[in-house]
Amino acid sequence: MNIAVAQSGGPTCAINASLAGVFREALRSEKIETVYGSRNGIEGMIGGNLVDLAEKLSSEDAIALLLQTPSTALGSCRRKLPSAEEDPTPYEAVLATLQRYGIGAFFYIGGNDSMDTVAKLSAWLAQKGSPVRVIGIPKTIDNDLMYTDHTPGFGSAAKYVAATVQEIIRDSSVYSLQSVTIIEIMGRHAGWLTASCSVLRVNGETAPHLIYLPESPFSVPKFLDDIRNEQKKHKAVVVAVSEGIPLSEDESGSAFSSGVTDPFGHKYLSGVGKCLEHIVRRELHCKVRSIELNVMQRCSSHLASLTDLEEAQQIGASAVRAALAGETGKMMTFCRTADRPYAVRIDSVDAGSVANKERLFPTEWINGEQNNVLSDAIDYFLPLIQGEPVIRTQNGLPVHFSV
Repeated sequence: MNIAVAQSGGPTCAINASLAGVFREALRSEKIETVYGSRNGIEGMIGGNLVDLAEKLSSEDAIALLLQTPSTALGSCRRKLPSAEEDPTPYEAVLATLQRYGIGAFFYIGGNDSMDTVAKLSAWLAQKGSPVRVIGIPKTIDNDLMYTDHTPGFGSAAKYVAATVQEIIRDSSVYSLQSVTIIEIMGRHAGWLTASCSVLRVNGETAPHLIYLPESPFSVPKFLDDIRNEQKKHKAVVVAVSEGIPLSEDESGSAFSSGVTDPFGHKYLSGVGKCLEHIVRRELHCKVRSIELNVMQRCSSHLASLTDLEEAQQIGASAVRAALAGETGKMMTFCRTADRPYAVRIDSVDAGSVANKERLFPTEWINGEQNNVLSDAIDYFLPLIQGEPVIRTQNGLPVHFSV
C-alpha cells in the first residue's frame, strides 16, 4: 500500500523530524511502496495536492537537511473539519484522494486541533467501511496535549527560551540603574513554556526572579508588590510572564489583545508584556522594558534540543508501526518512566480524548506566592533540552530544506 503524511498547526523545530521518522520507517517496511506528502495539511488531502516524498528525500543527505530545518516542510493549515453529519463534502473529497493514490494509512502531525481532524476522519472512514487507518503524531511548543508526558517541539522551544532569557539577564544587569525587564513567552493558556526558563537555576542563575503562569490567579497590585520586594534584593529585576496570564481588562486599564480568533475559536494572544510594562512604568517610576519572544520561539533550530529531534523521529516511526499493526483513530504518546536516568516509552491513546482539550501546567509545581515554580518542574524540563544537533551551514548561515 501507499501512505500519506501531512503537517498542521503552528511550526516547531521538530515537526520535520517526525516527518522524517515516518518516511524512514516506511522505507524499512516491505508493506509500503510510496510515501506521499500532503501540502498544507488536510487541505492537500481534500484538494488532491500530494507530492511523492521519495523524489524530494532521495538521499540520506536530504533527510539530514530536513531534520535540521524548522517549520513545516509540507506547509500547514488551521482548517477545522465540520461534523460529517453537517457537511460530508470534505470527507468525501479526502476519500477520493485516498482511493486515487492507493493510500492505506494517513498520518497527521499536529496539536489538539489536529487530533480533532484525526478523530473525525477515522470515525467517518470506519463508518464507510474503509480500511484506511488514520494516526495522529503529536507536536506543539505549548506542551498542552493530554495523555502525553510532553510533545515534540516543546523541548527545542524550551531550550531556546531558557538560552534567550539567560542572554537577556546578562544584558539587563550591566547598569547600576534600577530596572525591570518583562519577558512575554508563548504557551496560550498553559504555562509550560514560560515555566521552562526555571532550568536556568541549575546553572546558578537567580533570574528570572518572578514567573507568572495562566494556571495561577493574577493581580496587578500583587504583581507590583512582588517587583518591589525583588527590587530590595536586585537592581535588575527580570520577570517571565505567559502570554495567557489572566489579566483582566479592568486591571490592565485597556484591552491589550486583538480578540481575533482562529477557525477553532482560539483567541490570538499577545500584548500582555507591553501592557504590564506601561503599568510598571506608571506605578514604580523606574526603567522598564518588555520583550515579546514571539514566533522565534517556534523555529529557532540553531538552538534545537537533540533529544527533542530524536524523539520526534522515534514517535513518527512508531506511528507507522501502529498503523501497520491495524491501529486507527489514535494519537501516539510519550510515557515517562524515569527522570534520572531519563527514559520514555511510546504508547497511543484515542485521538478523540485529546482533541480540543488542554493539558495545563501542574499547580502543585507552583510556589505558594503564585509567582514562581518549584524544583519538581526543573526535574521535568531538564531532560527535554539536552543535546545539540550539528547544524550544516553555508556562508555562515544554517541551510534549510525545501520541498
